[in-house]
Amino acid sequence: MFDSLDDLSVKLAATGYFVDPVMTSVVYLAARLHKPLLLEGPAGSGKTQLAVSVAQAVGTHVERLQCYRGVTEDKAIGRFDESLQRLYMEFSKGQNESWQSLQANLKGRDFFRPGPLMRALECEKPCVLLIDELDKVDEGFEAMLLEILSAWQLSIPEFGTVEARSIPFVVLTSNEERRLGDPIRRRSLYVRVEHPKPEREAKIIASRTPEASDKFHREMAGIALSFRNYSLEKPPSVSEMIDFANALQLLGTDHVLPEHRDVLLPFLAKTEKDRRHLLLREGFKSLLDDGARFARNLAHPGGMPA
Repeated sequence: MFDSLDDLSVKLAATGYFVDPVMTSVVYLAARLHKPLLLEGPAGSGKTQLAVSVAQAVGTHVERLQCYRGVTEDKAIGRFDESLQRLYMEFSKGQNESWQSLQANLKGRDFFRPGPLMRALECEKPCVLLIDELDKVDEGFEAMLLEILSAWQLSIPEFGTVEARSIPFVVLTSNEERRLGDPIRRRSLYVRVEHPKPEREAKIIASRTPEASDKFHREMAGIALSFRNYSLEKPPSVSEMIDFANALQLLGTDHVLPEHRDVLLPFLAKTEKDRRHLLLREGFKSLLDDGARFARNLAHPGGMPA
């Protein structure tokens, strides 16, 4: 998918997704070795965005399997279109077709509506297969994925084995609601993904608000660190900080003041408990003060806390 490691680095940066050189190297090796990339870490730390950015970088698309409790193999692999089968049976009346022939036709590929796993294998050129929030499904569903991640094929009892026309770049994500099994881990390259450090977050925000000043980008990164260090139920994600920065731009300001609190809380407080904490007299202001301090340190390399 990439000509070289440098090619990947340049193309990823062009999408506005900034990662450190080690992470870039791991992505490159996963693509070249056809290994799934398993990303674990807190929600909102940029795991899903990596898959989207890789697809943008190489000019392909994402086939996304969004996992959730109760998701079925039909949703992941696909299922027969019963309405089309009934239509074919009506059409076949009087055609003198044998029952065996009719049955074989009804179980053919033309009547099967593929899900994201099968669509990824049938792509003429490699796509990005994103299996998002795998920790939300049970071990049985997880085991179903092993065939595609090992042999790049799917066994479908009705009409046989579907082999890959192209091998997708696979990204598995987990927010660690449960521990994923060792078979998945053995087949994958594992990367721990945390929220970006302030230096990198400032770059990310700058790529989305290029007309703003460097000081503004540092302030946004400082506020992000301040809020994540606070005991919030739901700390702000990178995408939420981008929304926050864009909101300030729309309000015509490049600096957050305590009086902005009520207007800006919907961007940063996403639970009632967090909202109440931030409505305390000094709660919001103290976080802004911490953010300003972090931003000042960020302006002087070597002074930024971890």
